[in-house]
Amino acid sequence: MNINYNTDGTLPPDAFRITGGETVTIASADGAGALYGKLALEEKIKLGADAKTLDITSVPAAKNRILNHWDNMDGTVERGYAGGSLFFKNGDFAWDPKRIEEYAKMLAAVGINGISINNVNLRDDSRRLITEERLPQLAELAAAFRPYHVRLIIAVDFAAPKTVGGLPTADSFDDGVIAWWRETAARVYAHIPDLMGFLVKADSEFQAGPAALGRTQADGANVLAAALAPHGGTVFWRCFVYDCLQDWRDTKTDRPKAAYEHFFPLDGAFAENVVLQIKIGPVDFQVNEPVSPLLGALTKTRRAIEFQVTQEYTGQQIDLYAHAVPWTRALKTLVRPGQTLAQTRADTVVGVSNVGNDANWTGNPLALANLYTFGKLAWDPTLGAEEILRDWATLTFGNDAAVTGTITEMLLQSHDVFAKYTAPLGIGWMVQPGHHYGVNVDGYEYMKWGTYHRAAHDALGVDRTSRGTNLTAQYPPEIAAVYENTDTCPQDLLLFFHRLPYSFRLKNGATLIQHIYDTHFEGVEDVRRFIATWETLEPRLQPQLFAVVAERFGRQLENAVEWRDQINTYFHRLTGIPDEKGRKIYD
Repeated sequence: MNINYNTDGTLPPDAFRITGGETVTIASADGAGALYGKLALEEKIKLGADAKTLDITSVPAAKNRILNHWDNMDGTVERGYAGGSLFFKNGDFAWDPKRIEEYAKMLAAVGINGISINNVNLRDDSRRLITEERLPQLAELAAAFRPYHVRLIIAVDFAAPKTVGGLPTADSFDDGVIAWWRETAARVYAHIPDLMGFLVKADSEFQAGPAALGRTQADGANVLAAALAPHGGTVFWRCFVYDCLQDWRDTKTDRPKAAYEHFFPLDGAFAENVVLQIKIGPVDFQVNEPVSPLLGALTKTRRAIEFQVTQEYTGQQIDLYAHAVPWTRALKTLVRPGQTLAQTRADTVVGVSNVGNDANWTGNPLALANLYTFGKLAWDPTLGAEEILRDWATLTFGNDAAVTGTITEMLLQSHDVFAKYTAPLGIGWMVQPGHHYGVNVDGYEYMKWGTYHRAAHDALGVDRTSRGTNLTAQYPPEIAAVYENTDTCPQDLLLFFHRLPYSFRLKNGATLIQHIYDTHFEGVEDVRRFIATWETLEPRLQPQLFAVVAERFGRQLENAVEWRDQINTYFHRLTGIPDEKGRKIYD
């Protein structure tokens, strides 16, 4: 197949046009678009398209499509479930050029154009990546990604003027601090001229920030923005700011309200090269959450939607879980009157990476679907879950319809199955503290993190309506009205927004307590069906791949059984209400 490359200045950056024929023409305004067009052409052919008849124009919805790695320089990965870091080991850089090239091409194939490599929770020597000592090594890594148009981002410490520079303060209004950030930015860009920018987690979970110095979040972000602006750099400022030392007795403070309370009053106060990085839900990547109200509220500030590709609360790449279903649902959710989240066209889309140095990249080979999904939705948030997952299955396993169809269906069902046997109807955090895998109903109930379900003998859930914490007031009135009413509130968010008696009847006629029993029994049986279905594919798959996934399903079944038995026993003991169907619940 012959390919002709044309320059078309009418196309925006990164976009491409593919025109089929005996010679296929790829038009773009820049080298990135030409690369994305070539990789898209290869994908279309693998999916069965006729190159002669192609007529595709593709423009990314988001300017920046970024992966955040939470890698530590000791080689560990925070919330990583696929081995160690691709970049670090034993306190130093340690990367395989061939492996990085493979990774960079994989990222480019789904349109990802930015990557931060060090953990936003800066606990080790990665604070010093912005020093002359480390920058030559960092520049070598940037050069390895550059041919695939993937630009580096550095996670930096807001307190770096003190912790790295030795100044007495990190106050944004201090002349010495302003000069230090300006000099540091110039030094960094001398080594990496195409650095995308700095990523900052400030005033959050014991990371330093401007609030402790009497300054606003905008004050803190803008001093870095001023330093980066002459170099074309961007500050990605995370909005994960909340009281992580909350008293469980305090029923007024409500963690999901925190991001809006901190950042909405500052809308318009941030410099043009600041992007506010907002988690897609208002809490912390739980199985079922509403869309963060801040994503719809900001109209004068650049926004990033942050997804968690890694499965911190969703099975840790042991339990099968495809993000495609909840993410596409969230993107179709109204966040402004008449406007879905996808239609707001966020400036930037960010995903917390699920990749490590395991040979198959993600530990569970099926978890690679989540990285593919993230890239595709960052480029085009209107895509559907089934289309994305079917394409990934075909590209990964070939054109055997029995394999691709079966795997696609399992992935499409996986979110709802996981939700059945874990915390019910928008309740979160019934997990083991610390590592967050497996059930612990009261694990966080009396802790400082603001993650409460408030279960009692008569009722369950947190009232976040106008009668309770009034989180609903952070949404536009038309959307708040949907959440305020139990008749219109989405069922999978009922207990997120409402405190309900166990006798409350759902739309299918079941009481709340019976729903809890039913779904937890059903979830285990669904996992057993997954196992039986996977076994039918054994003759069609490579033995090693089959065995790795089969082993994960075995662990998922153990996990699901433990969730079922602990949840059902907990609520049976609490309420004294028996299961109508007489199934085994442990006393």
